Amino acid sequence: MMRFTFVLSALFIGLLAAVLHQSVAADANTAGTPAWGSYNVTNGNGSICLMAAMGLQLNVSYHSASDNKTVASVINLQPNATSASGACETETATLILSSDWADGQKTNLTFVFSLNTTSKKYHLSGVNLSAVLLDMKDPPLLVGNPTLNYLPGTLDHSYMCRDQQTLTVTQGFSIHTYQLHVQPFGYNGEFGPAEECQLDMDDMLIPIIVGAALAGLVLIVLVAYLIGRKRSHAGYQTI
Repeated sequence: MMRFTFVLSALFIGLLAAVLHQSVAADANTAGTPAWGSYNVTNGNGSICLMAAMGLQLNVSYHSASDNKTVASVINLQPNATSASGACETETATLILSSDWADGQKTNLTFVFSLNTTSKKYHLSGVNLSAVLLDMKDPPLLVGNPTLNYLPGTLDHSYMCRDQQTLTVTQGFSIHTYQLHVQPFGYNGEFGPAEECQLDMDDMLIPIIVGAALAGLVLIVLVAYLIGRKRSHAGYQTI
C-alpha cells in the first residue's frame, strides 16, 4: 500500500511539473514582449466607435536583398511610433495601425471586423499588411487574408485575451497579441462586458485541476494510512 501511495505521489509531481513546464514554454519569447498600447477609431461626430488595447508582435517572412533568400523578421509594434485610423460601418469596422520607425522601416497593419446583424456576433475577418523592412529586396511587402475567423464576440460586448495569442494570417505572416482587449462594435465610452478567450479560461482551469489532484492525493494517503492501521491492529489477538 505504501508503495502504491509513493507511485501516485510521483505521478502527481510529474504531472504538476509538466503543466508548469508547458506554461513557461508558452511564455518564452526571444524577441521580448511588445509594449502595450491603446488605439481607437472615431466616427463622423468625433466619438470613439472602436477601441483596442494590446501589445502586437509581427512575425513576417520576406526576401532579403543581401542574402538573396527568404528570411524571417520579428517586429514589435511601438505605440509611440504608431498612429491609428479606420472607419466604423454598420456591419464592418476597420482599424489601421501605421508605424514609421527612425531606421526607415514602415508598416501599415489593417484589421477588418465583421458583424452579423442577425446573430449579433462579430469576429476578426481579415488582416492586411503593407511593409517596408530593412534589406527588403522588392518593397513593399503586401500580404493579407480576408477569410479569417478570430476574436469572436457579441455586439455591445468586448473581447479579451490576457494570454499570448497567435493569429496566423498566411504561411509567412502571423501576429502575436498580448493583453488584448478590443471592441469593434457598440462601444459607448468604455469597454462592454468582456468575453474571454479559451486560453484565459484554460489558465484558470490549471490551478483548479492541480488543487483537485492534490486533494485527491491527500485523501488517498489518508485512506491508505487508516487501512494500514486497521491491519496492524488486526494482527494482535486477545487471549
